[in-house]
Amino acid sequence: QVQLAESGGGSAQAGGSLRLSCAASGFVYSDHWMAWFRQAPGKKREGVATIHTGVGSTLYSDSVQGRFTISPDNVKNTVYLQMNNLKPEDTSMYYCATQTVGGDWRRPENYNYWGQGTQVTVSS
Repeated sequence: QVQLAESGGGSAQAGGSLRLSCAASGFVYSDHWMAWFRQAPGKKREGVATIHTGVGSTLYSDSVQGRFTISPDNVKNTVYLQMNNLKPEDTSMYYCATQTVGGDWRRPENYNYWGQGTQVTVSS
């Protein structure tokens, strides 16, 4: 049974940092795309970053490029999202997803499994 568990959310001031974690289990972690999404109230869920845990390839949305870094820990079966220089517009619920069916990595309908999410709130 595939399970994803996010942690590390919380509150930060603009310009600050947070690190999110996504612990994965129930599948062959080392050969999958793992992605982080976020969704603010009243807005669509959007892709933030993705990484292939085997090859290490990464992709980022334009809104976080240069500020966020996605990385894997293949011993702990965990993917991290290091978020630096946070902005109030980064305030969202952040979700981890895996097992993409292909297509645009930024589209949530292209993923089979999701975590429950962790809230990030950035104040100005």
